[in-house]
Amino acid sequence: RYKVMKNWGVIGGVAAALAAGMYVLWGPITERKRRRKGLVPGLLNLGNTCFMNSLLQGLSSCPSFIKWLEEFTAQYKTDQQQPTEHRYLSLTLLHLLRALSCQEATEDDVLDASCLLEVLRMYRWQISSFEEQDAHELFHVLTSSLEDERDRQPRVTHLFDVHSLEQPEITQKQISCRTRGSLPPVSNHWKSQHPFHGRLTSNMVCKHCEHQSPVRYDTFDSLSLSIPAAVWGRPMTLDHCLHHFISSESVKDVVCDNCTKIQAEGILNGQSIENQRTTFVKQLKLGKLPQCLCIHLQRLSWSNQGTPLKRHEHVQFNEFLIMDIYKYHIPVHKSSQNELNQKNSEETTPGTKEGITVKPSDAEPPSGTKPLFMNGACSSSFLMSSGTFPLAVFPECSSPVYLYRLMAVVVHHGDMHSGHFVTYRRSPPSPKNPVSVSSQWLWISDDTVRKASLQEVLSSSAYLLFYERVHSRVQHQSLELRAEE
Repeated sequence: RYKVMKNWGVIGGVAAALAAGMYVLWGPITERKRRRKGLVPGLLNLGNTCFMNSLLQGLSSCPSFIKWLEEFTAQYKTDQQQPTEHRYLSLTLLHLLRALSCQEATEDDVLDASCLLEVLRMYRWQISSFEEQDAHELFHVLTSSLEDERDRQPRVTHLFDVHSLEQPEITQKQISCRTRGSLPPVSNHWKSQHPFHGRLTSNMVCKHCEHQSPVRYDTFDSLSLSIPAAVWGRPMTLDHCLHHFISSESVKDVVCDNCTKIQAEGILNGQSIENQRTTFVKQLKLGKLPQCLCIHLQRLSWSNQGTPLKRHEHVQFNEFLIMDIYKYHIPVHKSSQNELNQKNSEETTPGTKEGITVKPSDAEPPSGTKPLFMNGACSSSFLMSSGTFPLAVFPECSSPVYLYRLMAVVVHHGDMHSGHFVTYRRSPPSPKNPVSVSSQWLWISDDTVRKASLQEVLSSSAYLLFYERVHSRVQHQSLELRAEE
């Protein structure tokens, strides 16, 4: 009996030594398993912080946003006075997103994002981890706080700032009147907007005289789309929501300066007349499409009694999104149009077809015809797509300029009073090819991570959609973005 116990002791010692050696060589089994399967770290739920966890997972799947944060925070590397990660939202957010996208080595399968709530309190946002919040509202908190952080930095030197003007790095040639010349150069870190920044155009035309008012531009960080009333037998698609968003509306009792001017010209003796009020047609378009597009589907509705209700219907969306027909085009005068046609006849450029400039009206469906619904159309070619866009399905958009790829989907389960947020997101690309896009999808609920299929993603009831723009080889991104600005 003593010999048997002694043998078991020797065997146990050898097994412990082998386990210790395996730990030293390969690390924890759970960590090795997670890396082998291509999963990402989960996030600890601090009470009711699923809204924050789902949003962070969605943002971490957008490489352009992480790249912008890296460029944005580059200037903090020279500041060594005190730890910067607890002072700036951009640095805190960058460290979290890099860890969630497996760009930073971490030994934990579950991360703690409480540091984000702490830094937001420094920006005067009191967000409790024990109260249910909205992921879309937090998205705007983050983008607005990043803009505030950028605006607090020194940018262009004011002409009345005598102390700054006396510094040797600003020469007299760089100082000029605002109305005569250019201002001093602006740092690239503060000149660029975050990749979710876009612009809406608002165009108003008088129904009586067809006079067009000046185009108004408004900024946006996300497109908040209402879900139109469902039609029996017809599935609801993302295109229905987008067309409903930009659909024209009539605005009555608006003063038209052109109608007033025409009326005044027909009256003799210079008699004063009242301002002519007519009906205008208001049209929304997308003036500048961002690199990262966040689409919010409004699922809040109100009953006849005034109580909030959640809309649970499924809105069909695709892995790829074409936004060309929603883009605003600046009207081209006839003289400029002829010059462009003559110039483009020699060489075909993006935005042209066989050397002929495409008119703004060509991108819109003709009046009296049904618009082309392609984004969200139920097609087996879309559902079975594995990274390539089936352009042959829609010959009219065989070469889209504004093409987006789906990167993440945030889903809300429950009603308006309680629920839970989960995220579908792409797996990070392989370290051997960091610029590639993975076709593997993940389902993440706080600290639980598993693989998912594309069909499961497209079948979900989306609340937030994160798309990232795809640039073709013939498109020159720098020239195009400069032209849009």
